[in-house]
Amino acid sequence: MKDIAENIRYIGVDDENLDLFESQYAVPEGMAYNSYVILDGKVAVLDTADARKGEEWLHNLEEALQGRQPDYLVIHHMEPDHSACVAPVLDKYPGITVVGSAMALKFLGQFLPGRPLPNTLAVKEGDTLPLGSRTLRFFAAPMVHWPEVMVSLETATGILFSADAFGKFGALSKTAFWADEDPDWACEGRRYYFNICGKYGPQVQALLKKLGAEKISAIAPLHGPVIRKDLDYFLDLYNTWSSYGVETEGVFVAYASIHGGTAEVAQKVAEKLRALGCPKVAVSDLTRDDRAEAVEDAFRYGRMVLAASSYDAGLFTPAYDFLHSLQIKGYTRRKVALVENGSWAPSAGRVMKEMLGTMKDVEVTGDLVTIRSRYKEEDGPALDALCKAILS
Repeated sequence: MKDIAENIRYIGVDDENLDLFESQYAVPEGMAYNSYVILDGKVAVLDTADARKGEEWLHNLEEALQGRQPDYLVIHHMEPDHSACVAPVLDKYPGITVVGSAMALKFLGQFLPGRPLPNTLAVKEGDTLPLGSRTLRFFAAPMVHWPEVMVSLETATGILFSADAFGKFGALSKTAFWADEDPDWACEGRRYYFNICGKYGPQVQALLKKLGAEKISAIAPLHGPVIRKDLDYFLDLYNTWSSYGVETEGVFVAYASIHGGTAEVAQKVAEKLRALGCPKVAVSDLTRDDRAEAVEDAFRYGRMVLAASSYDAGLFTPAYDFLHSLQIKGYTRRKVALVENGSWAPSAGRVMKEMLGTMKDVEVTGDLVTIRSRYKEEDGPALDALCKAILS
């Protein structure tokens, strides 16, 4: 536990042994479930934790309270990794009032079926919760990244409790408690953003605009380090990400190869791009590398070359799954060039074009390059033209 301001205490827990967050995202450094307590004239508990770490979180809560009874349990986000301990809190502190958006309180009934709901207080945009010298002011943040989400600003200190926004993968014990002490924040913060919130850029933009006039001194998310310095850096990143801007100039080369032929072609493309002066070339093997990282890089760069093998008269599965992830995450405002490989009936290019065609403002540039089994010298001019097209 740690104080992030006078009488505002972090009581979150780390899960260093979690392998997959949301049962799909690899988290080699585990995950943090953040929670906070404001100890004022009245006591407010801000969110709980995942059931995997419930006992530890309840111990932290009891220690932080030092014998006091909590008055409020504020639910910023009802997803179970933050609300799984609501029921134990209600059992231990039956007089507590649960505070959340009307939709959050509805979801509470869904997650606690058959249980009579406790004292509740529905809050909406602009509502405040006075605690004494501290006051929480609420902002609606629908679809960042669930529809019931609220964030709150503690008006005396300027601390923004940001729900899942500004979160990051990784247990704090393995990264850092403060974001300014975490050299890899942007890397895992970006992977987290585009895979958790990426589809909802307009909603994130709306929230950023609401908060633009507020005096924010720190950002306390539900995952990842607390941001206390260089707030403009983090806010600028979120503005770029949520507006689908280009963060890094360069080209992302993603490939899905069955027997190595397409992989060789992808490496040739990367070499040619570098020779043409491309400032940054990132390469990902979609059959082996983490797909969430590939999604992250697809959004990070404004240009992508996708090379894939044909398979079952369609597209090799890892490339199909990658493009499906881009579809559901709202991939947009990007330029893509395509390479297909097929020994007898190349089909990958057709499917890639069809899938990219469902995405808004995605331009397929240059001519589709078709490789027959293995790269040959006569394929060089077509790849040269493709590289020039993606850089133009």
